[in-house]
Amino acid sequence: MSLKNKLQNFFYLDDEEREVEAPKTSTRQQEEKTPVREQPKKMNSRRQTAPPREPSQPATVVSLQSAQKSSKVILVEPRVYAEAQDISEHLKNKRAVVVNLQRIDRDQGIRIVDFLSGTVYAIGGDIQRIGTDIFLCVPENVEVAGAISDFFEQ
Repeated sequence: MSLKNKLQNFFYLDDEEREVEAPKTSTRQQEEKTPVREQPKKMNSRRQTAPPREPSQPATVVSLQSAQKSSKVILVEPRVYAEAQDISEHLKNKRAVVVNLQRIDRDQGIRIVDFLSGTVYAIGGDIQRIGTDIFLCVPENVEVAGAISDFFEQ
């Protein structure tokens, strides 16, 4: 078989019908033999069809909500503890949040970090310190790679 034929067979480019013969067993069967016609399989280059399912198998539903939305990173500079709930809403909506706590009282900043740590734990995300009083909070669909050195002034 030539390379051209192999490529045609691989991509199903040959549009002609093929005749498939049954193996020879006896002369009488050979006389009664009728050719079996086989249609070549054609595949759509954009979409492949799935094989038919058994009636007992339920249809699988896949949510495309996360694929349709674009990823966002929210920058937040809270001034009061009450804004911690707004930050956690962003995390629950699968958005990464950078929290700058430099303009808030230290005690309230600690409380916000504690609240966000609980939120991040509940959604399976991650929280990392990326600067002096600056934290990165990400949900489970965001992966953080790399590290920033721990040379912080305190």
